[in-house]
Amino acid sequence: MTSRRTAAVAGTVLVLAGFSGAPAFAHGSMTDPVSRVAACYAEGPESPDSAACRAAVAASGPQAFYDWNAVNIADAAGRHRELIPDGKLCSAGNDKYRGLDLARADWPASPLAPGKHTFRYKGTAPHKGTFALYVTKDGYDPSAPLTWSDLEERPFLTVTDPGMSGGDYVFEGTVPEKSGRHLIYSIWQRSDSPEAFYTCSDVVFGGEGGTGGGAAPSASAPTDTQVEEGAEESSVEHGGHGDHDASTGAGATAAAPEPTAETAPSAEPATAAAEPAAATPSVTASAAPVPAPAPAGGSVELAETGGSSVTPHLALGGAGVLAAGAAVLFRVTRRRTR
Repeated sequence: MTSRRTAAVAGTVLVLAGFSGAPAFAHGSMTDPVSRVAACYAEGPESPDSAACRAAVAASGPQAFYDWNAVNIADAAGRHRELIPDGKLCSAGNDKYRGLDLARADWPASPLAPGKHTFRYKGTAPHKGTFALYVTKDGYDPSAPLTWSDLEERPFLTVTDPGMSGGDYVFEGTVPEKSGRHLIYSIWQRSDSPEAFYTCSDVVFGGEGGTGGGAAPSASAPTDTQVEEGAEESSVEHGGHGDHDASTGAGATAAAPEPTAETAPSAEPATAAAEPAAATPSVTASAAPVPAPAPAGGSVELAETGGSSVTPHLALGGAGVLAAGAAVLFRVTRRRTR
């Protein structure tokens, strides 16, 4: 075999090596308005500043906040109300993030005003999908566990495949008229996988305090430097997601009570409630939590930056071919040296 052919075999091995290690992942969290998990991460998982974040870390441990971008359900497939029980919306039913479900009126909050607002969602691993944003109803009590019936029945903003800027998904929407302390609940349902991500963002309309009492500490999003430095402490594995993702604690969660007339989404179409963002994503208000994604276990089309639950199998197959290629290269080298 010529040296050219030997080099070709070696090149193939290197290509396969790169292929077998290709990651499949999607992670992120709301940063404007700041999610609870991102705000506590920004304060520092080991010694946060606010009383609410200290209590959350005491309940969940610091690691949950180093893994701030992974509050997910791997096989959600649009079944959010079915899979996430009342009282566990902020953790998405993942025990690892149970500290986020603490019912208290002093969570760090972001100021928010009715009308147009530019939302930002840090996408540490971008993927195609749809964001649906809900706001709590008038009379929301933050000192009580958050339930599905606390949210308005329909999202006030639904955006599909928004553009990215500076590592953030950026999209514009219209915030409804509210006053006092409220909560924005986001669902990011991937369209290339059954996986979905969830966030709770505490907000205050019209100043500090509000319904439920208590002043609101100011919430801040993690800086790019904090995100980069914290990545070394993160236990989130950017691998394919199957029915259970051991790295995030996401898997089959306890079933919530059957939807009632109060909590079930209405089939009546809603009035459009948002202006399109500069990147011209699909922006609507919808009666459903999110458009139905590919079913769990079904064939899905991969996005440009990741994959589906079949990736571990591809990696194993790639590793096998890699080993075979290495063996061929070894035999060729021995033959040429004899």
